[in-house]
Amino acid sequence: MAVHCLQHPLVQHKLTLLRSVETPPKLFRELLREVSALLAYEATRALRTTTVTVQTPLAPARGEVLAERLGLVPILRAGLGMVDGVWSVVPTAEVWHIGLYRDDRTLRPVAYYNKLPDQPTVDRCLVLDPMLATGGSAVAAVDILKRWGVRQIAFLGLIAAPEGLQRLTTTHPEVEVYLAAIDERLNERGFIVPGLGDAGDRLFGTG
Repeated sequence: MAVHCLQHPLVQHKLTLLRSVETPPKLFRELLREVSALLAYEATRALRTTTVTVQTPLAPARGEVLAERLGLVPILRAGLGMVDGVWSVVPTAEVWHIGLYRDDRTLRPVAYYNKLPDQPTVDRCLVLDPMLATGGSAVAAVDILKRWGVRQIAFLGLIAAPEGLQRLTTTHPEVEVYLAAIDERLNERGFIVPGLGDAGDRLFGTG
């Protein structure tokens, strides 16, 4: 299991703006898309390629093209805000949606939407969710993908709480995790502190 916390200046600059309570939804969406693209750049380093020859305007040239089918799995609803950013890096990726929400009383994930086909159509999946708080939704999403038959899985998020990160890495130690920050803790409501609030509400302007 590897946890990658990106310290790139651009990632940290954009994350700071995302945290600010003064950042409006439009800018929040743009920043989330941009950070997601940077996370995807790191998370796709291990993609397999195959060698091909193409014709340039001057001569034949050897190059590499992707040999894996990539799937993006945003956890509804906040994960939707990360799709366009990852698509900007890998426009051929398929997108499959998994709907999970956290019960406010038990803090456990509840599944309400899953339209995955019977057999996997991709070789590798990137699970997208800005906040890794309790870890329940991330663990549940990986469980679903494993039952679907995908074995190469990574998680991409903005911010993790130590509790959620520990839960994901313990339950699914083979899943690579890519983050912009690991924060202090969870509060009694299961929100990351200092975090950035409810990512879905800030993304869609519903908070």
